[in-house]
Amino acid sequence: MSFSSLGLSKALVNAVESKGYSTPTPIQAEGIPAVLSGKDIMAAAQTGTGKTAAFTLPLIEKLSNNYRPPRANHIKALVLTPTRELAAQVAANVNEYKVNTQIKSHVVFGGVSINPQMKNLRRGCDILVATPGRLLDLFQQNAVKFSDVEVLVLDEADRMLDMGFIHDIKRVLKLLPVKRQNLLFSATFSDDIRTLASSLVNDPIEISVTPKNTANTSVEHSIVFLEKANKSRLLSHLIESNNWQQALVFTRTKHGANRLTKQLSGKGITAAAIHGNKSQGARTKALKEFKSGELRILVATDIAARGIDIDQLPNVVNYDLPNVAEDYVHRIGRTGRAGATGSAVSFVTIEDVKQLADIQNLIQKIIPVIHVKGFSSKHELPPMKLKPVKPARPKKPKQGSTGAKSANAGNNSNSRTRAKQRRKTPPKNQHTQN
Repeated sequence: MSFSSLGLSKALVNAVESKGYSTPTPIQAEGIPAVLSGKDIMAAAQTGTGKTAAFTLPLIEKLSNNYRPPRANHIKALVLTPTRELAAQVAANVNEYKVNTQIKSHVVFGGVSINPQMKNLRRGCDILVATPGRLLDLFQQNAVKFSDVEVLVLDEADRMLDMGFIHDIKRVLKLLPVKRQNLLFSATFSDDIRTLASSLVNDPIEISVTPKNTANTSVEHSIVFLEKANKSRLLSHLIESNNWQQALVFTRTKHGANRLTKQLSGKGITAAAIHGNKSQGARTKALKEFKSGELRILVATDIAARGIDIDQLPNVVNYDLPNVAEDYVHRIGRTGRAGATGSAVSFVTIEDVKQLADIQNLIQKIIPVIHVKGFSSKHELPPMKLKPVKPARPKKPKQGSTGAKSANAGNNSNSRTRAKQRRKTPPKNQHTQN
């Protein structure tokens, strides 16, 4: 299968091939024709599978057909992302693919001055990539208008809703034209998120190219069981002994990321932290230097790491295990991308046993333990067994969901009303007595 067979124009195919891609990934092979069909889409694919191109390519294709320049301050397609980094990454992909077209695009997010963004929107744009908060700020200042929106994309929809953006999303939805195409793309969908997200789309085509929460098979997983006090020393040892030139390290907290960065820098290892308390300029600079190889180690929290897209990132380290097991899948998905292999090492202490069990049950894999001389724990790691995955049981319809139930409910309601009225009407003989 080729990109041209998916219904893309020669201009887009040339742009894709100039990036070195000749064969679409499974999510692209299914997603591109589905988006071009004009129907709503709800797609789940792991990070690193090319899902961004699965919606940006057909989006550019659709808007290029019978092209008309956008009106001042108006947009035709809106892509919402949960983080600044992801917004910048999606916008970069749009810029690369639109090169042979007339499509105009912009990206807006918080943490930087709003004035240049307002200026860019004055001429209008075809595709706007945005974070929800900054988008609403721009709307309140009449810098962006939604009446021409044809397509809405929610990227990383699970994280968007998980991070509490549902209220902002609902505010945006009220501002958009009722008639539009809705696309939800995400790395994973929990059952609750899937239910919530399904209320935002109309009769969607569902696409799932990999089993839910399956770990990337091109990544080699391992854990080191050790004492908490030895984590920083072990990380430095692994970096130097393995001559790691590039590794993404996850911590649970912003403070932990800052402290670890300082410790690594003190040992002569170039490192920087990226998290929500960092200015956008500092985050952009750190990411740029990490991608170029100026920094060996990037220390990140889970939210800030969304949008880190490096094809050949060889190593991911879970310095702290995530509180939410699903985040393990997102973390290790940063390596082993685009067909490359990768390594994911997790530091586990006796306090982390429950989190480790949750992760292993989620991915249905017992992660092998490696022993590093001088870094053993004084505790023993309890033996672990995987819990069998229970097949999903069909949900019974709630009472009142069928036509018959609804009719009965109405009859019951009318009966109660009539009874109430009877209580209020005094009997005839009571008038005589009074």
